[in-house]
Amino acid sequence: MGTFSNHNFANEKALIRVDFNVPLDKQTFEITDDNRMRAALPTIKKILSDGGSVILMSHLGRPKGGPEDKYSLKHIISHLSELLEVPVQFAADCIGQEAVDKAASLKPGEVLLLENLRFYPEEEKGDEAFAEKLSKLGTLYVNDAFGTAHRAHASTAVIAKFFDPTKRVFGLLMEGEVSSAEKVMNESAKPFTAILGGAKVSDKILIIENLMEKATDIIIGGGMAYTFFKAQGGNIGASLCEEDRLDTAKEILQKAKAKGVNIHLPSDSIIADKFAADANTETAASDNIKEGWMGLDIAEEARKQFADVIKKSKTILWNGPMGVFEMEKFQSGTKAIAEAIAEATENGAFSLVGGGDSVAAVNKFGYADKVSYVSTGGGAMLEFFEGKELPGIAAIK
Repeated sequence: MGTFSNHNFANEKALIRVDFNVPLDKQTFEITDDNRMRAALPTIKKILSDGGSVILMSHLGRPKGGPEDKYSLKHIISHLSELLEVPVQFAADCIGQEAVDKAASLKPGEVLLLENLRFYPEEEKGDEAFAEKLSKLGTLYVNDAFGTAHRAHASTAVIAKFFDPTKRVFGLLMEGEVSSAEKVMNESAKPFTAILGGAKVSDKILIIENLMEKATDIIIGGGMAYTFFKAQGGNIGASLCEEDRLDTAKEILQKAKAKGVNIHLPSDSIIADKFAADANTETAASDNIKEGWMGLDIAEEARKQFADVIKKSKTILWNGPMGVFEMEKFQSGTKAIAEAIAEATENGAFSLVGGGDSVAAVNKFGYADKVSYVSTGGGAMLEFFEGKELPGIAAIK
């Protein structure tokens, strides 16, 4: 099947897997962040404007063993209706008779939302019979849920086999995600800088190893940097450290050297006497932090060092913050990275930001529209850059 935009959806009943796993207020069930819903709007609206109808399916949260009110997608109906500017019908069971009847009577321009797929354990098990029941609701399958593309679930991977290849397609969001990720991995202009932050080396080992085949520069910040400093004999005080990954960190540094990849670690850190918003802070060399103190952000010299590398880059991938940016005292490092990426992008670099915290940071500091692409899929993007085949992508391709 060709690209989404080339397809005419007139009179089709498009069964769309979306990622409406949005955060809800625990008391009022109000949506606290609707970015994932907004990301799917162009796909839905194109189908409706062509004269097709839309059946939306998604998961929400992690229900255990059956329906739970707090995970019901009924909580998002009114907001979804507002976003789409059409009334949204609801089926209180994704494969029950109500879903079958409502899907059958859908007219062009109408929208039906199915109840949470994960109310059935068969969804996460990738059950074929469950996928087949879902498939019968629509005439055509659209996968627009990049955030779940790394899961071989019934609605993300298995279902595609019940549609002819001409009747299964990526939505606009999925197309954008896949083409942006492939551009970084397969068509990256050099210098290519990958910026990796966050707490743990163990979460990023595979991505670092895979990126060493592609990147010219790898910047390592956040809590995981201190494992690298300790591995080289530095004093890191009470900073985060994965003791069982010290040898891994050494190996990564050796491999990078052998491949001619520049690994950049932060020369200095903002250190604190406790993990708290009101902690006392100082600046110290990252490999010489005093007893009892911990590094919670990159300091001024490191910010300048990293920004210089970023501004010379033609391709940039950012996954993970440089410090505890949720606390004001420790947000300057992450903000400086966002600023440098925005400047490099303005000067012609291609920049992809992905992973929950990095996305939260560019949104918080107002740089989301100043980078080339902001990915909606944290785990899926990580697995893509680890070199894994994502079931949700393979099923359509």
